[in-house]
Order: sequence, then structure tokens, then C-alpha cells
Amino acid sequence: MMKSETDIATAFAPGHITGFFIIHENKDPLLKGTTGCGLVLDKGVTSTVSLFPNSEDTKICLNGSPVDARVTAHLVKSLVDIPIWVSSVAEIPVGSGFGASAAGALSTGYALNELFSLGFSQNDIVEKVHVAEVLEGGGLGDVEAQAYGGAVIRKAPGPLTTTGKLDRIACTSFEVHCVTLGSIPTKEVVANPATVDRINKSGRRSMKKLLACPTVENFMKVSRDFSLEVGLLSGKGEDAIEAVESSGGLASQAMLGDSIFAISDNNCREAVIESLEEFGNVMSSWVSGTY
Repeated sequence: MMKSETDIATAFAPGHITGFFIIHENKDPLLKGTTGCGLVLDKGVTSTVSLFPNSEDTKICLNGSPVDARVTAHLVKSLVDIPIWVSSVAEIPVGSGFGASAAGALSTGYALNELFSLGFSQNDIVEKVHVAEVLEGGGLGDVEAQAYGGAVIRKAPGPLTTTGKLDRIACTSFEVHCVTLGSIPTKEVVANPATVDRINKSGRRSMKKLLACPTVENFMKVSRDFSLEVGLLSGKGEDAIEAVESSGGLASQAMLGDSIFAISDNNCREAVIESLEEFGNVMSSWVSGTY
């Protein structure tokens, strides 16, 4: 295992908002995952890694404070066998449906790959983050989309090194506006059989509707219907969606989180942002287009 000349490396991974999804169970973590559709943001998590010689354990800090980042810790152990200092800075809300857990682990994986000249490809690192996410209960599909970029349609579960299959909505770059109202523990949701059944039934209908008309506008409408059907939308979240729609935009719930994301055309952009500001601080980000 080679060490870089600087003994430090930094890398970035983007956030991801899931609009709707379907859970695919499998005893093999490489085959367990989700299908669905979501948006990869230009904001995310930047992680800096370095050696941590005076400790027996890896230490992970987020925005300057120590955290119990189980997914990232699992990922580090799968890549190197010595203690590492990981310092991550998040531009996106954590635990609120923006794929922060996967972004933290993915950026850490990229940085470790550089620091130690591990020689892994992007797909290799994504596979290891996927396994860490599944085993630690952090998520079931964010990392594949985050490594791909754009408005990503996940057509088959798992990383591309196994059974994963990805596509994109063909679109120009566009802006998305978000407000965070609270958090929803992913692990608790996916452990409830009744909730999973509702998610999967609605998710399959949503995928069929999206593939029949794969546009950003249809994605937003399909995602909104999904959020209402699965029963994870809070009262404030529903009010925020209605406020955005009254302002001329389209909005839905970020899965899995008590957060709302919205899009608009230029004519109602300010009105949509103002409607979201009634519910909290608004974060705006861009989604890369395909042309």
C-alpha cells in the first residue's frame, strides 16, 4: 500500500435527492438496493483524509465535530488497515434526504484511493460504498446515482459492477430549491414491512409512469404522487408543496427525509423560493443536464 508524497488528499462527492424508489431485497449486499429516480446536485460533501498515527482507531469529523459516521467508517476499513483522520464538510443537510451519508463515504473513498495509490476505478469504489451503505443502514441507492450525475433513473438495483443499470432523463441543466423540515431514519422505514409494501407498490407505478414520459416535469409530478401515497410526508411538507404549486412551481418530498425540493421556470423562480422561505432556510443547487 503506497503512500502519497503529501500524506493528505481531498475529494468531493455530490448530494442526491430521490423522488421515488423501489426496494429490492437480497441477502447479498451487492445485489440489494433500489430502483427509482433522483437528482444529483452540484452541492455535496468534501472530505479530506490523512494518516492518524497516534490513534488506534479512525476518527471522522463532520463540519468540525466528531461524528459516528458508520458508513464512512465501514468504507475506510474496507480500503485500508491503518487509522485514518477523515474531515468532511457538508454543503447539504445531513439525515434529511440529500444522500449525505453516501456523499461522505464516496468522497472519502476517492480521497483514500488517491492518498494510498490504491488503483481502484470509480466503479470499484462505488461498489465498496454500496456495501457499506447496505450493511450499515445508511441508504440503498444514492451512491450509484452520485457517481453517475444528472437526473438519474436507476433501472436495476446494485452497483454497475454487478446488476446495476442506470439511465438519465435527457434535459438541460436546471436549478432545484430545497427546504429541510426534519429527518426520517432510513433504517426504521425500511424495517417496517407495511411501509416497504406501500413504497414498492407505489414505486412500481411511479417507474412505469416516468418511463412512459421521461421528462423532469413528469418526474416531479410522479414523485409528488409517490410522496402522498407512501404516507411519509409531514403536514408541513404537504403545506410546502401546496405553497410551491400555488406559486407556479412543482415540488415533492426528498426521500427519505422530511424535506421538500422544488423546480420552477424563470418566470416564477423568485415566487417559488419565497414560498419555501416560509418553512425554513432555502438551499438552491444545480442539476447537470445531458445537453
